Amino acid sequence: MVVTDLAGGVARAGLRRVVRMPSVPQVPEGRILDLPGRGRTYLVDVPGPTPDAPTVLLLHALGCTAYLTWYPVLEELSKSYRVLAFDQRWHGRGIRSRRFRLEDCADDAIAVLDELGLPSAVVAGYSMGGLVAQLVAHRHPDRVDGLVLCATARNFRGKAREKLFFPVMTLAMHPLSRYALQRVEKVAEALPSSPSLDASTPAFGRAEFRSTSAWSMPEVLGELGRFNSAPWIGELSCPTAVVVTDHDHAIPSSRQRKLAMSIPGSEVFEVHGGHLSLVLHTEAWRDALVSALTSVVRRRLKAA
Repeated sequence: MVVTDLAGGVARAGLRRVVRMPSVPQVPEGRILDLPGRGRTYLVDVPGPTPDAPTVLLLHALGCTAYLTWYPVLEELSKSYRVLAFDQRWHGRGIRSRRFRLEDCADDAIAVLDELGLPSAVVAGYSMGGLVAQLVAHRHPDRVDGLVLCATARNFRGKAREKLFFPVMTLAMHPLSRYALQRVEKVAEALPSSPSLDASTPAFGRAEFRSTSAWSMPEVLGELGRFNSAPWIGELSCPTAVVVTDHDHAIPSSRQRKLAMSIPGSEVFEVHGGHLSLVLHTEAWRDALVSALTSVVRRRLKAA
């Protein structure tokens, strides 16, 4: 059986040990947000220290939710920024659509800014969210103040087995897409309107993980396999930082570094750990993320 580095690496990282999620007393309450003409999603909107604080829009990882990827760093980031995070399509309480497309996810991010009356934001993405963040900057450059790309890459089709796996996945899932969407919708409709805000117990992480249907994974993986920013990533002009997880078995650090080298003026911040560093090495991960955000905001202000 062919297993991709992305899906297989994350699974292996989780199976090697019992992952102990960081304990946080409580996460900030979110709300359902209507995006006209697009659908509904769950938004977390944490005020910054001042009304004019920079806005950071966070895009979560594959198989996760806004909370599950970002909850350990929300409090720290809100000391300097207004922080936004939302459930992406086919994930958690995110939009359900006929097919999953990364371009739609990127446009959803801009629709969130539009609905909140925000002209622009710094966009940060982790893993899959890093692909979406690249597309946001590519499709809507005037709306992106800076870019922070974490544990991500330009594409996932470098190895021979990946070049075979993703097309096969796409062909296999196309006839099943309607059924898969029905299963995704069934899980989403059974969810309570608001998730638990008590992040002090393992039940929080389990509930957030289970809020995304396993039926979404083949459809999403097929789309990830089609993504390739290499032809245009060098055209991005916004201040950019790349957070590299240097022992990553899901997205090898060599791919993360190639991404950084492809973007003019990008800065690299390293975390000594794997793809689950945000939960296994939370303090180091948080420090690298904060430094990366500080870097892009400083460069943005300097260029203004």
